Amino acid sequence: MRGAVAGLAVASMTLAGTLPSAMAQDQDEVLATLNGEPITRRDLDMTLNDLQDQLGQVPEEGRDAAALTALVDIRALARRAQEEGLDETEDFKSRLEFLRQRALHNAYFKAEVLDKITDEDVRARYDKEVAATPPENEVRARHILVETEDEAKAIIAELDKGADFETLAKEKSTGPSGPAGGDLGYFSRGRMVPEFEEAAFALDVGAYTEEPVQTQFGWHVIKVEDKRAVQPPAFAEVENQIRSVMLRERYFDLLNSLRDEAKVEVSDPALKDAYDKAMSAQQPPQPQQ
Repeated sequence: MRGAVAGLAVASMTLAGTLPSAMAQDQDEVLATLNGEPITRRDLDMTLNDLQDQLGQVPEEGRDAAALTALVDIRALARRAQEEGLDETEDFKSRLEFLRQRALHNAYFKAEVLDKITDEDVRARYDKEVAATPPENEVRARHILVETEDEAKAIIAELDKGADFETLAKEKSTGPSGPAGGDLGYFSRGRMVPEFEEAAFALDVGAYTEEPVQTQFGWHVIKVEDKRAVQPPAFAEVENQIRSVMLRERYFDLLNSLRDEAKVEVSDPALKDAYDKAMSAQQPPQPQQ
């Protein structure tokens, strides 16, 4: 499960602007007017969603008022801009068309991807990942780190005579775990440098290395305190990560199918070369508002 969960952690998605409001009020309820034009619950919720980075810092009880203030400011400035003809400029028209297409992009993403992934789908994916993950063990080990091989051999000789490993670690280890008796806690394969890992996993519980183990950090004497099977994370711990991975996968699948249908012609040679390289090397952009 380790690799699967690591992959899940890396695959988080940005879904700003795609999530429906959690509020259950009547969306057509008129909450205020501006110059006679109604401001509805839907208008307020869209403002809260679109400005969530700014309004998210406002205490919950004050967010509606903050959203209304922002919306009044936006509409007042927009009205003045329209009176001055700014909505007739080519720059504005291009920007408006871009925003229209972006909003349609997010609406389609919500309808075809976000709303179609159920809780049952997420649970089934978790069960599949757990079933496909090979059993893996982890060990709990202590070690004593010293600078020379002779020092390590002398420590092993003391252990052979019955000395306590934890006490020797506190007295002699130069590593950061020394004050804790050399305790490294539990670790699985891939967490330690190869030489240390190989020696630790080869030991039986209660055994220590009969020969010093050299790594880039110095010379080690290692003792294994326990071994156990690695347990997969609970579903609740990774549910959101799994959902994000599934959203990302389905979004990419959808975009790839649409890209196959799209006919893109780039006239600028340098841009065409860069575009072709980007398309072959990069994943599609994540949906945003």
